[in-house]
Amino acid sequence: MFFFDTTRLPTTAEILEPEISESELVKSAAAGDEEAFVELAHRYHQRVWGTASRFARSRAELEDLVQDLFVKIWKGLPSFRDKSPFEHWVMRVTVRGCYDFLRKNRRRRESEVLTGEIFDSISQNPAEDSLRKQNEACEIVAILLEGLDAKDRTVITLLDLEEKSVRETAALTGWTESNVKVRAFRARKKMKAHFERLGLEP
Repeated sequence: MFFFDTTRLPTTAEILEPEISESELVKSAAAGDEEAFVELAHRYHQRVWGTASRFARSRAELEDLVQDLFVKIWKGLPSFRDKSPFEHWVMRVTVRGCYDFLRKNRRRRESEVLTGEIFDSISQNPAEDSLRKQNEACEIVAILLEGLDAKDRTVITLLDLEEKSVRETAALTGWTESNVKVRAFRARKKMKAHFERLGLEP
C-alpha cells in the first residue's frame, strides 16, 4: 500500500529543483508514478492537514486521518478529470474523506467526550481568567459538534470554522446550496438545544 510520511517536509534540494507542472505530475501519478504523487502530496499537504485538523481530536488521530486521505487521493487519481482544477478535486476528496471518518467514529468519539476530562473541566471548574474562558469555549464547541451527525458536523465545520461560503461548501460536499443552508440551520438549532440541555455558561 502507498504510504506518505505526513510529518516530513521537503528538503532544500527538493525545493531548489526545477518545478514540474502540476498537470504533468497529475498525469504521471495517475499512471502509477509514486514519486510524482509524493511531490503532489507535498504541495497539498498543508491544505489537507489544515482541513483534517478540524475533524481530528489528537495528533495521532490527525496523522492517521491525513494518511488515509492521501491514500484516497492516490487511489482516486485515475478517475480525476481535468474539467475542474486539481486543487478543487483534492479538497473534495479531503472533505468527503473527513465526513466518512466522522461517520465511522461518531459513537466512540461521543463516548470519549461525554465521559472524559473535557466535560469534567467544563462542568466542575469555572473559568477565572480570559485564557481559561477561551479554552473552555473551544471545549464547549467540541462537545456540541460531537453531538451532531456526520453531515451536520461537516457543514458546520466548513461554514463556521473553515469560513467557507455556502457555494464553496456545496461544491466540496456535492450537496445542493439549498441542502447546505437547510442542514446548517438545523445543525445550529441542534447545537443550541444541546447547549441548553448541558446547562453550560457562555
